Amino acid sequence: MDEGQTGVSVAEAIAVLRGGGVVAVPTETVYGLAGRADDAGAVAAICAAKGRPSDNPLIVHVLDVAAAEKLAVFDVRARALAAAFWPGGLTLVLPVRAGAGLAHGVTGGRGTVAVRVPSHPVMRALIAEVGALAAPSANRSGHVSATCAAHVRASLGDGVLVLEGGVCAAGLESSIVQTGEVVRLLRPGAVTAEAISAVVGDLAGAEVGVGLIAPGMMASHYAPLQPVRLGALRAEAGEFLIGFGAVAGDLNLSGSGDLAAAAAGLFAALYLAEASGRAGIAVAPVPEVGLGRAINDRLRRAAAGR
Repeated sequence: MDEGQTGVSVAEAIAVLRGGGVVAVPTETVYGLAGRADDAGAVAAICAAKGRPSDNPLIVHVLDVAAAEKLAVFDVRARALAAAFWPGGLTLVLPVRAGAGLAHGVTGGRGTVAVRVPSHPVMRALIAEVGALAAPSANRSGHVSATCAAHVRASLGDGVLVLEGGVCAAGLESSIVQTGEVVRLLRPGAVTAEAISAVVGDLAGAEVGVGLIAPGMMASHYAPLQPVRLGALRAEAGEFLIGFGAVAGDLNLSGSGDLAAAAAGLFAALYLAEASGRAGIAVAPVPEVGLGRAINDRLRRAAAGR
């Protein structure tokens, strides 16, 4: 663990969280900035640290399905998805259960809550001691997500408390699914659309005009400081090229075309490209299949409006 001013132990993190504070913590997907989901002050502190809009809902992390059912109303397909993918990188958006006791800011004032059961042992240890934790990604709102403690500090500054947990295995945020009359994939992520469809059938996209009902739905998101150009086969003048497959680049997400490896290294590559100081970032084509859908989703949002 980093023994510097902002590094904390598991015991220290538990004490801070119980007291209404916030701590950046590891999960299997990306680092999250965690606070008690029932504490309005903690939720406000998360949003303030990230510069996050208060109407952008937060994901609540719980220990198991039983704990999730105390917060949300499950239907048959939600239970099937939970059985298939929890603990793990799937978030479900479901109706809030009456009397759930969540802070208002967790839901962004909506009648739904985003909930998941993480698999990372450190995160699970915290939840077991503190209870449900709201934990969006531990980075400035709209910036590149953090997959190691150094990324957290680079994005949020040295003042944030960080519980070191190594490099996140998946490297992409959770997939987000809303069940109901139609099952909607609101955000592709660590669990592929193909795997989700195998459990619940065809997936629709996010409903047009409903606003931010889940994290990661802003058009511009996951963005480095420089403009990002997609589908690049070679770098133009002043660009840092992130390669994939046969496109070597300044660094390569996976020379063999391994999408899991590319997903795990994507945000680290964007951090390195940003730190290069070059005028722009170019990214080689990534196939739109499996985890490639989630990778391309992040890249399109990183490039949006730039």
